[in-house]
Amino acid sequence: MSSKKKIVLAFSGGLDTSYCVPYLKQTYDGKIHTVLVNTGGFSDEELSQTKTHAYNLGADSHQTLDQTEEFYWKVIKYLIFGNVLKNDTYPLSVSSERVFQAVAIAKYAQEIGTDAIAHGSTGAGNDQVRFDLVFNVIAPNMEIITPIRDQQLSRQEEVDFLQQNGFDFDWAESKYSINKGLWGTSVGGAETLTSDQPLPDEAWPSQLEKKKPQSIEVKFEQGEPVGLNDQTLTPVELIQTVDELASKYAIGRDIHVGDTIIGIKGRVGFEAAAPMILINAHKHLEKHVLTKWQIHWKDQLADWYGMMLHEGQYLDPVMRNIEGFLSDTQSNVTGKVKLQLHPYRFEIEGVSSPNDLMNAKFGDYGEMNKAWSGQDVKGFAKILSNQINIHQSVNSYD
Repeated sequence: MSSKKKIVLAFSGGLDTSYCVPYLKQTYDGKIHTVLVNTGGFSDEELSQTKTHAYNLGADSHQTLDQTEEFYWKVIKYLIFGNVLKNDTYPLSVSSERVFQAVAIAKYAQEIGTDAIAHGSTGAGNDQVRFDLVFNVIAPNMEIITPIRDQQLSRQEEVDFLQQNGFDFDWAESKYSINKGLWGTSVGGAETLTSDQPLPDEAWPSQLEKKKPQSIEVKFEQGEPVGLNDQTLTPVELIQTVDELASKYAIGRDIHVGDTIIGIKGRVGFEAAAPMILINAHKHLEKHVLTKWQIHWKDQLADWYGMMLHEGQYLDPVMRNIEGFLSDTQSNVTGKVKLQLHPYRFEIEGVSSPNDLMNAKFGDYGEMNKAWSGQDVKGFAKILSNQINIHQSVNSYD
């Protein structure tokens, strides 16, 4: 039995963190202060229910930190600028918000002066590293307590403990671990532990409700989404609105397979209607307004940025350097992108921008040139082939 401790617990209200409250109370006989960092995944009703749930479990206090706007300005904005998709698939729905939540929790623990910070991560995933890494940087003198990881508990063992301690809630939904935020929802369960099984339709949070195609138009100003169908919105409002529209078409479902921070392969389902639409629309607009080398080098740094963020390295100063570069590339990324929504998919129909480099005064691709002559191209091609010809003349190949 440890001495009494004042502990801040990162709390979502799910099975893992629900287990942690009574376990920590019994083990440390101290004060347990639960804190939920809302990054856009909870309604007011859900926040109220989670607060009640925390107190019913025995929490001494509960605090909700609304960080949705900050999450956009400090993280999501750069994921859009960089068109970041991990392994060309996953928009970092949960990994990006976990790091940001960890920062807010560590700062809160410092504010109220706790002895330790606890979280409900398992020992087999990425979140344990993300939380621990951030806590070690921001609150290096605080103990980190991780009951689920340390005891290597199964979900059924957690349910049994809670029921044995009089917390007989309906745990039917515990078959799937669902984490929702502004930038998408992850879905983990029995099927994602395999390599060959798909998630069943009922596992997805959003179900197909609409089948008739619907056209939308997203407006970007200097890379940021600011309008939908001629309606001006804040970026957060726009993300939420697009998600609500597109989720009814069951758009944005996929399964990501990748390398975890700890070196094993991981597989997780995700539902990210708005991120997939906005990243693809933004990327398509960039094809029209950026040069070849701007796109090339932006892709390299954006991929690195996404990897660093995914692996919990948000606080490394190089991330601020990359954010500066990404921001600088967006000065001409202004325009509108037309899309059409269909069941399970969407199509990009076209782009309009005052900065469109497909300007007809220079020529029409495959049709007619207006800024150079045939002789110009003939000379250019001759010079361009020089080094290859020299190489061929020096080196012979069978």
